[in-house]
Amino acid sequence: MTGQIPPEGVPMEPVCHLLPAGTVLWRCHEERFGAGEFNPSVAHEFFKGSRFDPTEKDPYPYLYAALDPVTALSEVLLRSVEFGAAGVRLIPWALASRYVLSAVRTTKDLSLVDLTTAEGLAAVWQDDWLIDSEEYAGTRYWVRVIRERCPGVQGLWWTSKRCRPRPALQLFQDRCPGTSLDPRPRECLRLASPGDVRKVNRLLAPLRAVVSVPED
Repeated sequence: MTGQIPPEGVPMEPVCHLLPAGTVLWRCHEERFGAGEFNPSVAHEFFKGSRFDPTEKDPYPYLYAALDPVTALSEVLLRSVEFGAAGVRLIPWALASRYVLSAVRTTKDLSLVDLTTAEGLAAVWQDDWLIDSEEYAGTRYWVRVIRERCPGVQGLWWTSKRCRPRPALQLFQDRCPGTSLDPRPRECLRLASPGDVRKVNRLLAPLRAVVSVPED
């Protein structure tokens, strides 16, 4: 909720989603990071960054992922991309080429705050504003509130804004025990590779989106 101030002296009791050990997760991540590597960067408290990025007031390495490759791609590549005259969203290869689509497998059960339902959002004193708003300074603040009030949770689970109704998730490395992810190096598409981009475009085609492929 815009302008909502978290109540004091009231326990936050989140609805949690159990992500079982052995779950395959898909990531669209910058090539400078390994498949199972958490991002140590922190966002400015007010400017740039993504919806649930950490800030200097609560820094921690994090990892965004999804249960399928299309959602992972959509969450990264379809931000603010408009439909063109042909009714297709054209993603510049210069942008996409920084990324890799890869898969990892969870090695432990992980408990995530469930933000996919009205009940789950209400349990953390929020509504759909938290998962739909473009006011990322506010959403980043609210994640900090959730982490402060719920020290046992290991990440977030919400409905992807760009690939509904499929789920997206974020893991907090400081809450995940040991090596919680096992990379699957065979499952990897480099968007700097024209051949791999063509495979990615087959995945994106039902969403009427395409990465421009450089001429050979």
